[in-house]
Amino acid sequence: MLKYYLNRSGQIPTAVHPFVKHEFSRQLKPSDTLKKADFVLTPYIKSSNLRATYQVLNTVVSYVLLWILAVKAASISLWLLPPIIALLILFSLRCFSLMHDCGHYSLFRSKRANRIIGFVLGVINAIPQYAWSRDHAYHHKTNGDWERYRGVADFLSTKAFSQLDPFNQRLYELLRHPLMAIPGGFFYLVIKPRLVLIMGIYDFIQHLFTALKQGAEFNLAQIISTHQSKHWQSAAEFWDLLLNNLCVVGGWIFLSHLWGVGLFWSIYSITLSCSATIFIWVFFVQHIFEGAYAHKTAGWDYILGAVQGSSYLELPTILRWFTANIGYHTIHHLSERIPNYHLAACHRENSHLLSDVKTLRIVDLFDCAQFLLWDADSDRLVSIASLRQATEMANLTTNCASSGESNSPTVKSIEG
Repeated sequence: MLKYYLNRSGQIPTAVHPFVKHEFSRQLKPSDTLKKADFVLTPYIKSSNLRATYQVLNTVVSYVLLWILAVKAASISLWLLPPIIALLILFSLRCFSLMHDCGHYSLFRSKRANRIIGFVLGVINAIPQYAWSRDHAYHHKTNGDWERYRGVADFLSTKAFSQLDPFNQRLYELLRHPLMAIPGGFFYLVIKPRLVLIMGIYDFIQHLFTALKQGAEFNLAQIISTHQSKHWQSAAEFWDLLLNNLCVVGGWIFLSHLWGVGLFWSIYSITLSCSATIFIWVFFVQHIFEGAYAHKTAGWDYILGAVQGSSYLELPTILRWFTANIGYHTIHHLSERIPNYHLAACHRENSHLLSDVKTLRIVDLFDCAQFLLWDADSDRLVSIASLRQATEMANLTTNCASSGESNSPTVKSIEG
């Protein structure tokens, strides 16, 4: 009980308090001296097919039943829909969270099972899981290296931002406002994957006609092999994108016919927009905050990127379940192969090494949202307001110096 109180109050570190059990009385270690070998991770890299199956079933079955309930409720009264839609949003969020685990091949033991279930969960949220997981894996490999990876919203450096004209500076700030995640989430899930496929096919057709105009013999296999798409990186990614689109668009047509276009799209668009918004916000506060590790490629350290470049997101118990424990983000970045159902235990095991980890809550989003620029000179995230203030101060200093130099001959002449 004492250990729980001390840990929750944050007044006395449980790792060093004399009344806490010896297993927690480990010496704190500065994060800049940490090595991956210092952490106890390997025992937790154990996927359980039974637990994974249970998680998938209690999520997907609940999601489907909620949809049926929503349609039945709508036939009685639209006032019955809000609580059902709220639950649909949360279960959609959990589908995305479990898809995220599948992308790391951590939910199930076998790679094949993770790919199949990840694809199904991707269809539920209308996003091609293969390409998303590839991009997300790059984030893990470069977390904290702001020369290579610029966060969830492709942040600019202070230098690049200063070179924009006032209109584009205001547009940059507007597009990265937290509330823009609502339309942005809808675009990201519903529109973008369809647009990518259309643009990719159009790009291939152009390549095909160019090859034929050059008098090349019509050899479809050769033409396909010589085509380097800007919209997918491999044949596997293309087939995943195509199959996802066929399933998603086919599902849209079928359910719109079954339940009515207006009812289906009203519930569907609200559900996906809000669940995507929550996940974007969660991702944001896990990496964008004051003091976050934001280094150049030279001298970048993977462990510091995980410990100082990822926060511990303290969530209510119910949200921890719906987000599949993604709040334990430091541990997740230290080893993405740890499944969600072992993250909390692993976090507790290594808590004595996580004293430098930033603890945040969802309510801290708007405080974190001001850090929209990367200052390469100081290796830190800064706000637009602080950059403008520093620029004004620098300009004022320059003007004062110039004014002093221009007035100095006059002063001398007066003194003379």
